[in-house]
Amino acid sequence: EGRETRLRVVLRVRPLTGTETRRGDQQVVHSLGDGAVHVSAARHDATFGFSAVFDAGASQEAVFEGSGMRQLVELAIDGFSCTVFAFGQTGSGKTYTLMGPLAQSETQPSSPALLGLMQRSFTCLLEQSRSRGSDLVLSASYLEIYNEQVRDLLSPGPPCALPLRWSKTRGFYVENQLSVEFDSLEAIVSLLLQGSQRRRTSAHALNRHSSRSHALLTVHIRSRAVSAHPAPGEGWGGSACPGKQGTLCFVDLAGSERVKETGSSGELSVEANSINRSLLALGHCISLLAKPRGKRTHIPYRDSKLTRLLARSLGGSGITLMVACISPSSRCLSETLSTLHYASRARRVTTRP
Repeated sequence: EGRETRLRVVLRVRPLTGTETRRGDQQVVHSLGDGAVHVSAARHDATFGFSAVFDAGASQEAVFEGSGMRQLVELAIDGFSCTVFAFGQTGSGKTYTLMGPLAQSETQPSSPALLGLMQRSFTCLLEQSRSRGSDLVLSASYLEIYNEQVRDLLSPGPPCALPLRWSKTRGFYVENQLSVEFDSLEAIVSLLLQGSQRRRTSAHALNRHSSRSHALLTVHIRSRAVSAHPAPGEGWGGSACPGKQGTLCFVDLAGSERVKETGSSGELSVEANSINRSLLALGHCISLLAKPRGKRTHIPYRDSKLTRLLARSLGGSGITLMVACISPSSRCLSETLSTLHYASRARRVTTRP
């Protein structure tokens, strides 16, 4: 607590797709073991190091256990503000890593082996809360940032834009956002799938189900620790120790990509430019935060709604895990290198939880 902690950054390399193999794309990314990855292609020969690297053969369970996600859930229960984000180009496997296959629904759940970091974290959270026997109150909120508008994915009716406010105690927060209590895995997974189906997605040249918005699902964990034996005169409530409030936030960033690569035009092009602007603002904040504390200038969190909402996780008092997702295909080389450089910079960012 209060110590400088580096952002934990892990890398996931997805397998080549059937289309890429049939097209004859070369595999240009190779895992060297021990957190290192090597990119070898014409005029490019570079090695990058991360906290962990998951190659094409890694299972969803291996990513959950090896990324440090279990510890993050435990820290959130202990009252810390924890954030996980997945980023990378469209079609690199961000949503799959966080949520598992897109085809799942409440009537057609996905196979347990394919479940993503979110469902595994919910299971872990509910197990922990039962084993601690403590008074944990769990609730969730789910929003998307689409074309620089913040929209609630859980409130009934069509998603409407919500205002973003600032307060000294809370930092940036979303006004009138719906928060729903849950006490079972079915309830929280149902909220997740409900919200995800309302999220903006479109088909374009790189991906049939491309996320066109940044989505943030936040689990709020409130604990009231109460002593078992009330002192005389204290009534049945016992002497309440101070309660803790932790959060576990999952951020699925929209895909970073060049507009010409996606063949986007009209509304899709507006979306892509809006996505790229907010990712650029995020990259800019990360670059400045990667400098030593004494050399940091003003960090421009106010440049986008995304950076405002992530201000605490990135430069403040939170604990953050970043999952960088890349394609190993020679055709995606420039986007892959850009993700790897972005992730390497993020490794130098420190927070004080």
